[in-house]
Amino acid sequence: MSLRAPELLLPAGSLDKMHTAFRFGADAVYAGQPRYSLRARNNEFQLDQIELGINQARALGKKFFVASNLMPHNAKVKTYMADMEPIIAMRPDALIMADPGLIMMVREKWPEVPVHLSVQANTVNYATVKFWQALGLTRIILSRELSLDEIAEIRQQCPDMELEVFVHGALCIAYSGRCLLSGYFNHRDPNQGTCTNSCRWDYKVHDAEENPAGDIQKIDFNFGSALEQAETSFADCGQQQRHPLADKVYLIEESARPGDLMPVLEDDHGTYIMNSKDLRAIEHVARLVEMGIDSLKVEGRTKSAYYVARTAQSYRQAIDDAMAGKQFDTNLLATLEGLANRGYTDGFYERHHTHDYQNYMRGHSESNRSQYVGDVTGYDAQTGMAEIAVKNKFSVGDKLEIIHPTGNFDVVIDAMCIKNKSVTVAPGTGHLVQVKVGQDCRDGMVARYL
Repeated sequence: MSLRAPELLLPAGSLDKMHTAFRFGADAVYAGQPRYSLRARNNEFQLDQIELGINQARALGKKFFVASNLMPHNAKVKTYMADMEPIIAMRPDALIMADPGLIMMVREKWPEVPVHLSVQANTVNYATVKFWQALGLTRIILSRELSLDEIAEIRQQCPDMELEVFVHGALCIAYSGRCLLSGYFNHRDPNQGTCTNSCRWDYKVHDAEENPAGDIQKIDFNFGSALEQAETSFADCGQQQRHPLADKVYLIEESARPGDLMPVLEDDHGTYIMNSKDLRAIEHVARLVEMGIDSLKVEGRTKSAYYVARTAQSYRQAIDDAMAGKQFDTNLLATLEGLANRGYTDGFYERHHTHDYQNYMRGHSESNRSQYVGDVTGYDAQTGMAEIAVKNKFSVGDKLEIIHPTGNFDVVIDAMCIKNKSVTVAPGTGHLVQVKVGQDCRDGMVARYL
């Protein structure tokens, strides 16, 4: 069977990020109306921007998908079809949808419009894929909670349906993002697009007990000491009994709400209200290509243009290498370490990492970690000087990486100036500095090696 390159799908929270995604290797982007997508906050796309984005993508031979994947209450169902009229007229390449009722309405009125089933619909088996295929949907975005083997089985059972999977970005503690934490804490409903990422706040754990009246109350207890003692006891008994701390009741305290103690249960598997690591599955791209997955998706419409550039460039290389039959380049792991992250995991793709597999967890060099420090805003070919809009501090003597769609290269700063005055430090956001790089790097970005 001949391999077919999957689409590389990047997030676009703005037109600038869309342009960045395309320059650095994306085949398609997704964006959404704030009212009907799951990014109501930090979303620059209104009707004018969506139309411009669709037209510009089409002119480049790229695709533009419109996310319309919230779970609407009655009020939004009543306004949905009228509000979607102008979007449909723009002819996006597809709508990304989750709610069965809205999908039914769209399919009835605009049967010619391709609909992709959102990850919010939690598709975890091939029967569900076939169900949606029978209703005329053209692509299924599979749940993040699937292993590679499960995805492979779905691909085998549904050979003529487009399948899309997430390979990078934030993970939710709820099943494929269907979460109530933000709504509970500050009345901003994640399923309506206003998530405040409550699962990533800083929590402290306190021990508690239930009194005869059924109320949860705090008790004096050294949780860390008890946990260490319990783990030792649990290991000594060969894990044949329930964990000593399982089924206990605890109270959590968020750092911005001191004294506001909230009950949470913990069982054998842990406490389901804490921070998740970020997804990074670039080491699995080759297997996903081999399966015939149609689209590899990066999460992050609220992230920076630098994040978009780095992830697009890295996953573009991983896809191209896989198509060429090359071995996985572990330097890509180190490249992605340079992005702001909460620690990486490959999620549910590999349920049990063992020594039978290559050690991707710590087998790559961490010496090339870097920090985003600016954008190249101009270049003088006669002097070889680049103008950099500073985002983070860097200094003379630092080694910089110029990140460019045509290829990255390094330069060590031996001098720089601001408004023709020699300086030794680029102090931070709001400054324009001139640095000699000796190579045309317009439209590039700049990172400092740490």
